[in-house]
Amino acid sequence: MATRPVESAPATDPRHPFLQGLSKHRGAPPTIVVIFGASGDLTARKLIPAVYNLSFDNLLPADFFLIGFGRKNIPDEEFRTLASDAIKEFSRRDLEAGAWGRVAANTTYVVGDYDDPAAFRRLAAHVEEIEKRFGREMQALFYISTPPSVFEPILKNLGSSGLASKYPGQGHNSKVIIEKPFGRDLASARELNATLRSVFEEQQVFRIDHYLGKETVQDLLVQRFANAIFEPLWNRTYVDSVQITVAEDVGVGTRAGYYEQSGCLRDMIQNHTMQLLALTAMEPPVSLDAESVRDEKVKVLKAIQPLALGPGGDVARAQYGAGLTAGKPVPGYLDEKGIKADSATETFAALRLSINNWRWQGVPFYLRSGKRMPRRVSEIAVQFKRPPGTLFAADSVGFDLAANTLSFQIQPDEGLGLILNGKIPGLETRTQPVKMSFRYSTTFGSNTPEAYERLVLDAMIGDGTLFIRGDEAETSWKLYTPVLDHWRDQGRTGMESYPAGSWGPAGATELLAEQGHIWREP
Repeated sequence: MATRPVESAPATDPRHPFLQGLSKHRGAPPTIVVIFGASGDLTARKLIPAVYNLSFDNLLPADFFLIGFGRKNIPDEEFRTLASDAIKEFSRRDLEAGAWGRVAANTTYVVGDYDDPAAFRRLAAHVEEIEKRFGREMQALFYISTPPSVFEPILKNLGSSGLASKYPGQGHNSKVIIEKPFGRDLASARELNATLRSVFEEQQVFRIDHYLGKETVQDLLVQRFANAIFEPLWNRTYVDSVQITVAEDVGVGTRAGYYEQSGCLRDMIQNHTMQLLALTAMEPPVSLDAESVRDEKVKVLKAIQPLALGPGGDVARAQYGAGLTAGKPVPGYLDEKGIKADSATETFAALRLSINNWRWQGVPFYLRSGKRMPRRVSEIAVQFKRPPGTLFAADSVGFDLAANTLSFQIQPDEGLGLILNGKIPGLETRTQPVKMSFRYSTTFGSNTPEAYERLVLDAMIGDGTLFIRGDEAETSWKLYTPVLDHWRDQGRTGMESYPAGSWGPAGATELLAEQGHIWREP
């Protein structure tokens, strides 16, 4: 192989000790991955590039097969061409013939309707043919990357075809990854969980939220529990408030049909944002195994108090109006193509949550998410209480003081920041806030693995730590279903507006002002 020592290999090189460690200790068994919705946008943008980059890093099992499944009739060779085109356009790495060739040689396509049992029998026969040809049993990983309307028929057909119960107890159990949205409310989430349980055991199910695969989200637990300077302060005695922002600078675009049925609360708050909250607020798990981590996430979600609704409550919602994005005029939500003139779908939501436990009693958690905001950014900001103003009073001349704040930026530039107060050089004692920052791109290089790479690998090896458990999904929906019901009954009553390119409506500002806080600008 190469003559240079392993220690000098970059983190993206398969010879790097980190990747060798993954290959050795996190090896997946022989695997057949079946992607339902194989001709869709998510498959092209995320899933195919994820598989390719795992191959590039030598993290796929030696016996790995990829099967696309969809309604569109695509010959095998055409599907392989579409996949290579997707890698060229969307992968973080250029297409390398060897890495892709190992996957392409074992890539095929099955056409069929999702509600057609005969199509699933053909799929099962194709899987058996692969196993016979290579003389060994393989685990099957089914990735459901389709609209939610066909989740149920896919799951039921996986059960009736026998694909869901391959080789139980032999280390080759079938697994299923299911994309969001996982339900539309508590009732539908419970119904979907019941369908899943009728076909798969819970340990076979991987409910995906790609935010959990992002480096900064995973690093949150490291910062909390591997650094003695943070964990002793991570409680109501020292923390004043927590803000979580998930902002998008784009409008509804071509997704009007989906967004009208979803809205901001379903699209971003109930899943992504609540996952960030759970990892920020959970108690230390007894270990890093999947169930220990997920147990603590469920506990803290159950401790969140029901939200007060109506005027003066804990929730604000709004739609973006006309404004400027990147200096260019853009239309308001009601003027977007495909949006009803009397639409009551929120494009922005802000909430004030209270966690009723020993650690967080009295500490408000503020959440907000919206479209057409000034920039695309996702951030967790933990603001600490100010010290007593006996020596450096904030209102004294020359003392510009800010609350110490630890921020985790999840996207676009992953990293951490810590705001401290420092002395300005000079003969007088003057202060100003200063920021210490750490960025993954500058410390570890810019070629950071995509979230889907980590999540697909974890599912193959059966590690559910970064996936959502069934009771966790239901607990989140239990909190937000009353909000959705209230908004449905209110129609457009109480709906605010905010200019495109702004940070949201007045109601969101008032949620914080009532307790003496203001939104920070991430």
